Amino acid sequence: MNATLVNPTESTSSGSRAAVVAALKQELGDAEVLTGDQISTKYLRDWSDERGGVPLALVRPRSTQEVSALLRICHAHGQAVTPQGGLTGLAGGAVPSEGSVVLSLERMSGITDIDTGSATMTVLAGTPLQVIQEAAQQAGFFYALDLGARGSCQIGGNIATNAGGNRVIRYGMARQLVLGLEVVLADGTVLSMMNQMVKNNAGPDLKHLFIGSEGTLGVITRAVLRLHPGVSGANTALVALPDFDAVVHFLRHAQQGLSGQVSAFEVMWPDFYLAATAVPGVRAPLPKHYPVYVLIDVQSAAPEAEAERFQAMLEQAMEQGWVLDAAIAQSHAECQDFWALRDAVAEMLQLNAPTINFDLSVPISKIGVCVDQLRAVMVARFAHLKAMFFGHVGDGNIHVVVGPMPQDGVTEHQLEAAFYAIVRDFSGSVSAEHGIGLHKKQWLGHSRSQAELAVMMAMKNALDPGHILNPGKIL
Repeated sequence: MNATLVNPTESTSSGSRAAVVAALKQELGDAEVLTGDQISTKYLRDWSDERGGVPLALVRPRSTQEVSALLRICHAHGQAVTPQGGLTGLAGGAVPSEGSVVLSLERMSGITDIDTGSATMTVLAGTPLQVIQEAAQQAGFFYALDLGARGSCQIGGNIATNAGGNRVIRYGMARQLVLGLEVVLADGTVLSMMNQMVKNNAGPDLKHLFIGSEGTLGVITRAVLRLHPGVSGANTALVALPDFDAVVHFLRHAQQGLSGQVSAFEVMWPDFYLAATAVPGVRAPLPKHYPVYVLIDVQSAAPEAEAERFQAMLEQAMEQGWVLDAAIAQSHAECQDFWALRDAVAEMLQLNAPTINFDLSVPISKIGVCVDQLRAVMVARFAHLKAMFFGHVGDGNIHVVVGPMPQDGVTEHQLEAAFYAIVRDFSGSVSAEHGIGLHKKQWLGHSRSQAELAVMMAMKNALDPGHILNPGKIL
């Protein structure tokens, strides 16, 4: 278990690289294997600030069989492969390593089956998340995974990073929304685990090895997704609260009063609220002087019938002093306005670029104290930087956007060291939902023990003995 990872490209000669390209072209066709200036710059980075190397080639397969052929060739030559989805990651997980073959799943897009009786959908890995959401809705169902990059992220990447997003509090992470997977292993073996049942205890469920592994153990090519009953709308409110203790009281009150149907519980501290409402087209439904804000959303098939109970829950919270002020969306358009506050983070990243984006988690009861300590560090050591705090607090997830960052990178490392030390002290995670990739691998030991890291290495050695899959990521 103490083996070390190696970079396959270090021992790959120029002759061998040429042989790889030739073999790929022979197997897949000259037009399907792009090299040099044929490779668009869009494949060279994701939404993080991580810079990758120059790839040997770009291949965009159209089928699982082509993915298998590509990996079989690369495995035989010890050639590194970088799997890519929608390139919306914030941890550098899809950035190509130097001299690697980039395997883009973008052409493997489409929905192959919707089983209404089993409430499942079978999709290709390159299918955009929004396409899946809309197809589920048209079929009378709801696919619960949702995040701001829904229009461009791909379901294979969502699963490979175990994406979270806005609805985790009610429906869980991507892991809970996947019933079956098809994965191609490093040597080209196709591992078919296209299970459609919720209950299947016929031995260990191998799909969980690949969910969250960021393409380091295998390449996801198809998935069976779990659908939920359709929703036609939501009761949505933006509320202001006096402190984080009140946030926790309000969360438990809402979950109990609404029978566990709270679909989203998004918390915004004043710095985020001020920055979001400064984005063109985003309005402020409440005044900007409150200590903390919560966007609460309760989806259902008949939101009008639930409106009275939703309003009564809010009134009771105000009577208890947990809620100071509230704005209730009176239409679908107002609901979208409220969500525009939370989704304004994409524009905020651009306005404050370059940024460093923290994706942390600690036990919910400790979030308030943790944020206080993070804020204190900012004031004491990094007062020259702007920080915006928000998160899916209903599942313990804190996001922090800090920027613009200095170009020398010194402050960035110092800030990461300070933040992740606090998270380690709270027994938290340096990555709640964005993955490890390149950006966080030096900090992984803050959240995983040496024994856990050794097991991860053992799995890597067993499933990818040549270490060709997404080398340099996670470990």
